[in-house]
Amino acid sequence: MEPTHLQTIYQELRQEANKVLVGLEEPFELLTIALLTGGHVLLEGVPGTAKTLMAKTLAHLVQALFTRIQFTPDLMPSDILGTSVFDITSGQFHLKKGPIFTQILLADEINRAPAKTQSALLEAMEERQVNLEGERHVLETPFMVIATQNPIEYEGTYPLPEAQLDRFLFKVIVPYSSLETEIEVLRRYHHGFDAHDLAATGLQAILPASRIREARQAINQIVVEEGVMAYIAQVAAASRQSPDLTLGASTRAATHVLLASKTFAALHGRNYVTPDDVKTVTPSVYRHRILLKPEAEIEGLDADAVIRRLLAQVEVPR
Repeated sequence: MEPTHLQTIYQELRQEANKVLVGLEEPFELLTIALLTGGHVLLEGVPGTAKTLMAKTLAHLVQALFTRIQFTPDLMPSDILGTSVFDITSGQFHLKKGPIFTQILLADEINRAPAKTQSALLEAMEERQVNLEGERHVLETPFMVIATQNPIEYEGTYPLPEAQLDRFLFKVIVPYSSLETEIEVLRRYHHGFDAHDLAATGLQAILPASRIREARQAINQIVVEEGVMAYIAQVAAASRQSPDLTLGASTRAATHVLLASKTFAALHGRNYVTPDDVKTVTPSVYRHRILLKPEAEIEGLDADAVIRRLLAQVEVPR
């Protein structure tokens, strides 16, 4: 597969997704980039903004195994990973695999589970493996975690620690729909659309999960000039020196910007990365990794505003 072929594949994915999703072009694009890059996504939005529907649609389009876990305060690590069960007949223990043994895992309201349960995902997200009872179990390819959280309801929640936030490639904000989009959604439901029956929409698989590894190999061929690499590193360094931040972007954040930029370029029909590609993906890579100083928040700044400042102050390579 040539890198430029990914543009055609992505256009077909978008066309099929439009049968189900309305007005979610940017969030869906970032989900697709994350899947092809091999990263995970944190979706933030109020209930009812089609976060689950987006994840299910993507899984359907790539014929991936899909599992949804509703995170709650009483959820235990073993409820995610699995546990050993004693078989009376054989007199031996055997592993009962948990829902993490899938390809696309939707961790719904991840911040409602305590830190111990959240941390059960860390090894799986980073190493694509799970250790249970001293045995190593490799997860299927692709493996992607799509976690959701509610930005306005904090009672009974456990904020994700920085170490876990850093594992997510993107934090994607899912806003309310525009008026025109909401009218179109109502029109579709009026004509019988059922979000629980995607097969009835005629949704076709476009990129089988077995071909995602081939797509990733094509993305590896994307050219990144030294000047663009230096630009990515300079933006990361500027974040660590910013007077608006107590915590800047990590080295992992810089590598994620590089990898996401390559995928973004491929999906737009180019075999090279431009500074504009870097500017496009940086906000979604950085917004959950940086911490604002109280003075910046008093000034009315948010993470995206600070990121725009960083990008504006670093000279763009020619």
